[in-house]
Amino acid sequence: MAHLFIKDIQPGRTLEETYMVSQPVLRHTSRGDLYIAMFLSDKTGKVNSRIWQATEDLYQSIPSEGFVRIRGKSELYQGNLQIIINDVAVVSPETVNLSDYMPRTDKNIGQMYQQVKDILAAIQNPDLKRLVDSFLADHELIKQFCAAPAAMSMHHAYLGGLLEHTLNMLQAAQALFPLYPQIQKDLVLAAIFLHDIAKTQELSYKVAFSYTDTGQLLGHIILGTQMITQKADILALDGTPVPQPILDSLLHIVVSHHGQYDFGSPKLPATPEAFMVSYLDNLDAKMNQTATLIENDATEAHWTSYQKSLETRLYRNRVIDLSE
Repeated sequence: MAHLFIKDIQPGRTLEETYMVSQPVLRHTSRGDLYIAMFLSDKTGKVNSRIWQATEDLYQSIPSEGFVRIRGKSELYQGNLQIIINDVAVVSPETVNLSDYMPRTDKNIGQMYQQVKDILAAIQNPDLKRLVDSFLADHELIKQFCAAPAAMSMHHAYLGGLLEHTLNMLQAAQALFPLYPQIQKDLVLAAIFLHDIAKTQELSYKVAFSYTDTGQLLGHIILGTQMITQKADILALDGTPVPQPILDSLLHIVVSHHGQYDFGSPKLPATPEAFMVSYLDNLDAKMNQTATLIENDATEAHWTSYQKSLETRLYRNRVIDLSE
């Protein structure tokens, strides 16, 4: 029987299906009863789920990430789809078709990576070129770079998402360079390539998307500066050190690319190149996030439900016919 994808679930439907489970939490209702809150997901989306009248033993039986067979019913809660689970059983990963559960870019991985390399080949500064090439020559890292998601859930949260996000930013930067001739293009290209490179260490994406222990403790910004510094140290030992002003400028773009302290950057952008990378990062993330939210929203109205991460509802009605 074909898998019922999350995006196809309508409110009021009785369900008996296998989904990926993540982040189960045991909580108390206002009356003191135990319940379990968790996410169910597949490659098409993620949905909040609840098990009422839960027990400690049941909670302990549910993996923090894995697969479960559930029986229950879908409903709308505050405008969002939710699944109320009546019965749940753990399922072995070997018995499921992983391609149904791990979201993946719909673009060609090999072609995207070749485009990334072609754009990076335009870097003329020999010091930045050597540094970038040292990353490109790290075959195991590049394998992970091409496979990793760009985030857990906010944007490009699918296999190949990091590569797709990086390529989008590189292409957007190329389009903007003629408008801003004062920009140091080589710094921008190198920084875009490396700004999220440590997502390969921060995120785990073998069975489900989650944070590694290292990623949870340090985060990709700190890990990224470590990776860049380590590559630079190796180049220095080989007699081709990256000049400190160039290295500092590159690291500054990486540590400031979230743009605000509240968003996790330890420094605010302080160079034109840092502002460009930060805004391109935010732009591409928002475009992917809004497209995904509109596509996956459970309602049929012109407006989506309230999106907490964006602090707004999204207008989903297309006012221009694409065929015109």
